Amino acid sequence: MQHPMQKYFDEIVQSISRIIQFDSSFKGVEGEHGEFPFGKETADCLQYFLSLAESFGFETHNYDNYVGEVVFGDGEEFAILAHLDVVPAGNGWKYPPFGGVVNDDVSVGGVTGKKIWGRGAMDDKGPAVVCLYALKALKDEGFVPHRKIKLIVGCNEECGNACIAHYKEVAHMPDEGFTPDANFPVIYAEKGIAHITASFPINNSPVTALVGGERANMVCDYVSAFLTKKGATALVDYQNPIANTTISYDNTTNVLQTRGKSAHGSTPDKGANALQTMLAFLATINDDFAYAYDVLFNDSLGLKIFQDETGVLTISPDVARLENGVLKVTADIRFPATFALQSITDRFDEAGIDYQISSYLAPLYNDVNSRLISTLTRVYNNATGKQETPIAIGGGTYARALKCGCAFGPEINGEETSIHQPNEYITFDRIQFIGNLYYDAIKELTKPQYIRIGYIKARRITK
Repeated sequence: MQHPMQKYFDEIVQSISRIIQFDSSFKGVEGEHGEFPFGKETADCLQYFLSLAESFGFETHNYDNYVGEVVFGDGEEFAILAHLDVVPAGNGWKYPPFGGVVNDDVSVGGVTGKKIWGRGAMDDKGPAVVCLYALKALKDEGFVPHRKIKLIVGCNEECGNACIAHYKEVAHMPDEGFTPDANFPVIYAEKGIAHITASFPINNSPVTALVGGERANMVCDYVSAFLTKKGATALVDYQNPIANTTISYDNTTNVLQTRGKSAHGSTPDKGANALQTMLAFLATINDDFAYAYDVLFNDSLGLKIFQDETGVLTISPDVARLENGVLKVTADIRFPATFALQSITDRFDEAGIDYQISSYLAPLYNDVNSRLISTLTRVYNNATGKQETPIAIGGGTYARALKCGCAFGPEINGEETSIHQPNEYITFDRIQFIGNLYYDAIKELTKPQYIRIGYIKARRITK
C-alpha cells in the first residue's frame, strides 16, 4: 500500500531544489542588515518557505526575519524546530553550492540513485521542507491534530541561535518537540559545547604570521604562515606525519601552507585538521609551539578522561591566529552530558593557560523512558523493522531550546555524511524515507492517546 507522502514526492523535490538556491549563509554581524538581521537573501529564503506554507492553507508568522512559524491545529503545543540558514559553502564543489542541481551522478561520494546537490540539502533545508509537506499531507487527508503543531524555522542556528532567543521574546515556545537536524533512531542526549579561545605566548617564532580556519565548529582545512629563514631551513628534511593532510612551501613568497579536510566540529575524527599539520612542524623547531601542540592535539591537560554513557570529550582546534607574539586558537570542545563546563576549565586554570569562552551550550539529557523518546523510537523501529535504541551525540541542536526536546533524523547513525562538507546532497531515497517517518511521527505525537501519557522534562545532570 502506497504511503500518503508518496503523491507529494515530485513537489518536495522541486521545493528542496528551489530553497537551496537561496544563499542563506551568515555573512556579517547580527543586526547590521537592518530589517534583515541575517542578510536579505536569508530573509528571502524564510519568506519563500512561509509563502509555500501559506499556499497550502496554513497560518504563518514571520518574526522580524529572525524566525518564522507554520501553525497547524489547536490545543497543547508541540514544536518541530528546523533551520534555513547554512554554513558557508567553502571550496571544492563539483556543482554550484546554491544551484539545487538534480541528477544521478555517482562520481562524488559513490552513492547511487538520484539526489539534490547543494548547501543545506541535508542540513537543514531539505528536512524542513519535508516536515512542511508532512503537515500538508496530514491536513489534506483531513487529519485533525489534538495539539497545536508549530513548525518553527530559524535563520541563525549555525551561528549563535539568536533566532531562537528572539522567538522566545516575541512568541511562546512549546515545552516539547523534535528537530530534524541530527540522526536516527532518536537523540536522547547532547554533549555540552564550549568554544574556548586559548592564548599561547610564542617567543622566537619561526613564523612572522599565521592564520587558519573559518569557523569554530568546522574542522580547520587550511592554514598559511610566513616562514623565517630558520623555519625554511628546518622544512627541507621534514616529513609530514599527519595523515590526509598536505604541506607546501613557496620559497619566493616564504608562505607555508597546510591543507586538510573539513568536517563538523562535533566529529573531528571525520576530518583532517590542517592546523595540526602546521603546529606539528612548528613544534619541531620551537618549544612554545610544541607546548601548544601538546595541549591542543596530545591531550596534555588530560581532558579525555571525561567520559560517560554519552561519549568521550572531543576537542577540535579550528581557528588560529598569530598576533603580536601570541598564538590564539579557538577550540570546539564537546564534553559528556553528565559533566559541567567547570570540570574542563579547571584544567586550563591549573595549567596557567589564558583563555576566553566565546560560546557555551549546556548539555541536554533526556530520560529514555519519556513519552517523546519512547514514541519516536517505536515509530522508527516500526518503519525499519529494527530494534534500535536512543543514542547520544556531540552535536548541538534546537532541541536544547525545549523543556523536553530531541533530534530525530535525517541521517542514520554511523553513515558517511556530506553535512558541512563540499558536495552536500540529499538522495531521493532519503527524502522518501524521512517523509514517511516524519508523517508517521507527527501523527503519533498529536493523537489523544499520546497526550494523556504526560511528559518527563529533560534532565541536566552535572558532576
